[in-house]
Amino acid sequence: MAEHEHADESAAPPGTHRAGVASRGTRRGELLLRLTLVLLVVLVAAAVVWVVRIATVPASADAPADVVEPAAVDPDSAAPVEAVGAVPQGGQNGTDPLRGWADRVARGTEIPPRALVAYGNAELAVRTATPRCGLSWATLAAIGRVESNHGQYGGAVLGADGRPSTPIIGVPLDGTPGVRAIADTDGGRYDGDAAVDRAVGPMQFIPSTWRKWSSDGDGDGVGDPQQIDDAALAAARYLCADGRDMTSAKGWWQGVFSYNNSVPYGQRVFGLADHYARAAAS
Repeated sequence: MAEHEHADESAAPPGTHRAGVASRGTRRGELLLRLTLVLLVVLVAAAVVWVVRIATVPASADAPADVVEPAAVDPDSAAPVEAVGAVPQGGQNGTDPLRGWADRVARGTEIPPRALVAYGNAELAVRTATPRCGLSWATLAAIGRVESNHGQYGGAVLGADGRPSTPIIGVPLDGTPGVRAIADTDGGRYDGDAAVDRAVGPMQFIPSTWRKWSSDGDGDGVGDPQQIDDAALAAARYLCADGRDMTSAKGWWQGVFSYNNSVPYGQRVFGLADHYARAAAS
């Protein structure tokens, strides 16, 4: 009986079995078509997302200032904790207490020790030249963080020679929205741009300002805005100009506003300077 039933099944009227195969084939085709359409929709959606991301993600990283939260403090209301005098003077018998200090402070502040040496040396220099200024390394470090992440902006590495592995050059100061318009003042000598000026180096000096305040912090006989000892000393001298007292609320804010006349900028520098000084003291 089993064989007979199998025989009957195989003896179906002509076309009946093939019609069933065709029907199943049609269903498979429809399924494949649907899967293909779904896949196309997914691919199109992914492409749209990719295009949107390309259109919205900036070509370069955000400026350091944009990732530092402003402190909740009003201008002229207070000066940050400065810990003036915390940087040690030169040691005896060939010792270098400044480097030991920098290594210790780096652990609590995440500032590269090489940058701390520059900030500390700059404080020591103005402590001697303009003792009434009272500028602390912490304010210099805060400006260095906002301006270039201590010479590390854009993935640069601050070398033992005090220079970033890649020169730090700001955006063209061409008057586009949110940017000042400053015509070229250096023929591209410092910023490589003969059309307009750009801020340069770890402390982001405009070429014309650098020419006035150029300093030799590393003692090599040359003032280089890309070299952090030179740049930090120039910034310290600039902040202490005109007999300014950087320990007072009014003097501190005047100094920072002379560097960048922006309340959010000053608040960012305030918060960082206060944090660095407290972290170094703990």
